Amino acid sequence: MDLTTNYLGLELRSPLVVGAAAPLTENIDRLQQMEDAGASAVVLHSLFEEQIRQEQLELHYHLEQGTESFAEALTYFPEPDIFHVAGEQYLKHIQQAKSRVKIPIIASLNGSTLGGWTDYAKKMAEAGADAIELNIYHIPTDLNISGEEIEKRYIEVLQSVKSTVNIPVAVKLSPYFSNIANMAKKLTEAGADGLVLFNRFYQPDIDIETLEVNPHVLLSTPQAMRLPMRWIAILYGRVNADFAATSGIHKAVDVVKMLMVGAKVTMIVSVLLRHGIGHLKSIETDLKVWLEEHEYESVKQLQGSMSQINCPNPTEFERVQYMKAIQNYHPAIDLFQKVS
Repeated sequence: MDLTTNYLGLELRSPLVVGAAAPLTENIDRLQQMEDAGASAVVLHSLFEEQIRQEQLELHYHLEQGTESFAEALTYFPEPDIFHVAGEQYLKHIQQAKSRVKIPIIASLNGSTLGGWTDYAKKMAEAGADAIELNIYHIPTDLNISGEEIEKRYIEVLQSVKSTVNIPVAVKLSPYFSNIANMAKKLTEAGADGLVLFNRFYQPDIDIETLEVNPHVLLSTPQAMRLPMRWIAILYGRVNADFAATSGIHKAVDVVKMLMVGAKVTMIVSVLLRHGIGHLKSIETDLKVWLEEHEYESVKQLQGSMSQINCPNPTEFERVQYMKAIQNYHPAIDLFQKVS
């Protein structure tokens, strides 16, 4: 059974990729366990530009302590923009990962300024990353910024990174664009090698006792896969990019569905956090069984077979599906039953 696939120009042993998650990817030993369990590639946890900038400011503060009495002492220390202690641990992590495992290592960068994106992307490439995933996590709250301006910022970020590195670059998108299809088209035209659908924006919760806002992380459920599945199906064959599906992929059948609509790889996180890294083996075994039972010789035979462009009725992924869902739903109880 041939499980191989190609994503971002990387030949992978299977479509099972471990997505970005600090609890899983920040430990080198765990990366080795992922490879042993069958992961074909790993996306490292994101490096946030804000963390790096904060560390630079703290470093600058400590270097200047006590130098106010000796002005010439300030010249002994480099400025924080050239003294890059911040982020060095992440770069070292890439180097160590490359020395320990044979599978591709994809770095993840979450920046906030054009200079930050290009600077750290270049360093990631130099450290040995096989590809870079731009995790553009931006929540626009300024009432005066238009959607067009936000889209322009995404394009500028991508173009600046692509002009700096020679390794493949994927963009991890949110679904919150007025026209996600047009945005996908613009990004691929700007040079994106892949699109990762979709970024999950973690919503804050409120503690009504302490009156504090808490970052409450909720792991994905299988229902979350419906949104990326639909949009990969719509975009496949219409934009020139490799698609990575993420969110809600828990079982082999989920992998099959994502491949059918056009994904090259499926990124798995939540189910591993729930059941452990070894669960990858179960997913791969079940995937092989399904393929054999349905007489497929490779996963490449699946890819795009149920996309909109190859579907007998393309409208199934549009409004007609919404109407069918509403009309065909039957409640479990009689809503009009008299209450005694």
